[in-house]
Amino acid sequence: MDQRREFGNRGEDLAAVFFELHGFRIVARNWNCRLGEIDLIAERDGKIHFVEVKTRRSLAYGNPEEAITPTKLRHLARAIELYLKSQPDAPDDYQADALAILAVPGQKPEYHYVENIL
Repeated sequence: MDQRREFGNRGEDLAAVFFELHGFRIVARNWNCRLGEIDLIAERDGKIHFVEVKTRRSLAYGNPEEAITPTKLRHLARAIELYLKSQPDAPDDYQADALAILAVPGQKPEYHYVENIL
């Protein structure tokens, strides 16, 4: 596995812990379909949250959430649609969110949770 993928996996691990500490239950990680991937699917109080996770080591290329482009949002929306169609009991209450993580080596990660990105 390349270093970028390993770093991405670490970011998704941090995201899962973040959500669990905030009362969410992790439903799925890295759900893939032909149109894209949903990094994290979590549930809290009956609502499903489809989460795009962006992690960076520094701000040299901007804040992590700046990497969520309109193209990425279109892919995420399509992936969510396919996920919902694939579920026999698809939820009625859901939203798409983003979790930006700044994980500077040797420092405590910083989190920025953005709800309803679609």
